[in-house]
Amino acid sequence: MADIVIEGVTKRFGLVEALQRVDLTVRDGQFTVLLGPSGCGKTTLLRMIAGLEMPTTGRVRIGGVDVTELPPARRDVGMVFQSYALYPHMTVRQNITLGLGLRGLPAKEITRRLEQAVDLVRIGPYLDRKPRALSGGQRQRVALARVIAREPGVALMDEPLSNIDAQLRSVMRAELLRIHRQVGMTTIYVTHDQEEAMSLGDRIVVMNFGKVEQTDTPDEVYSHPRNGFVASFVGSPRMNLLRLDLPPGADRIALDGITAPVPPGLGRLPETVLLGFRGEDIRPGEAAAGEAGVSAVIDVVQNLGAQTEVHLRVPDGQEIILRRPHDEGGWTEGARRALAIPAQHIHLFDAASGEAVGGGR
Repeated sequence: MADIVIEGVTKRFGLVEALQRVDLTVRDGQFTVLLGPSGCGKTTLLRMIAGLEMPTTGRVRIGGVDVTELPPARRDVGMVFQSYALYPHMTVRQNITLGLGLRGLPAKEITRRLEQAVDLVRIGPYLDRKPRALSGGQRQRVALARVIAREPGVALMDEPLSNIDAQLRSVMRAELLRIHRQVGMTTIYVTHDQEEAMSLGDRIVVMNFGKVEQTDTPDEVYSHPRNGFVASFVGSPRMNLLRLDLPPGADRIALDGITAPVPPGLGRLPETVLLGFRGEDIRPGEAAAGEAGVSAVIDVVQNLGAQTEVHLRVPDGQEIILRRPHDEGGWTEGARRALAIPAQHIHLFDAASGEAVGGGR
């Protein structure tokens, strides 16, 4: 196994800067998720670690060795692609063992690795089938088995579950965690699905426009976002962010339909702030002392089974989304409701810079 250190890496494609001075450390045995919207640079960063792209500036180290100039074959990495990348004319057994044979491993060692990988991903009955006879989930298991059998120091996964239906994705996420706990490979996993990132990662690296916005544990990224982008991107539904223009020198928030306390010690507030709070932290009713209060009109009510998702509008037209137990009732479209948010669940961001006011809640 190996740790990964990325130092000041940039990548330019002509005039386009896909990565902007990225610094990142992934510890040995850690499962790290690169999360961000399409085009944010996460796959480019993964390909750079694999050696499929060369950095414009900066260095890449794996296991303490500078691999910046090394070809992929000399980096001790295994990669699982979104498209599975299986050879259609070969059986499952041949797909898994081909690379081992090319490396000159003895037959006994190849058999040992094959059996171990097959047992981990549970594809024993399919060894003599060809990929066309497998489901999407089974093909992805074969791709995982091929990497496991190589026993690389680092496993790189580029949205490996995106071609699988939603129900099977949940099952495969659990399988990935089980396999990672048993094998312990240093893993970097790329996804744009924040639910996938939250459920899989020891650490999440949130990226946007080629930059790392925040690197932290899933709990910290969710509960203490460093800026408005992270707050709005992580979470389902996203964090509510109300844009509020404050009078010069304001030390509290008290606008049409919205009141909120401001934690002490923040000093002068920006002229425009984003008041953030998550839908699950809202409770119906008037705000008590120290809580934020919002008056809003119910716009749309969606039945999600165990929960009800409610979309409301504040007086200036901005939207709030909350989720409540389905059997709670009382959410009628067109009705006005008072909402309260406890102080510990309030976030403030500078609307101009996007950064958390005072460094975060």
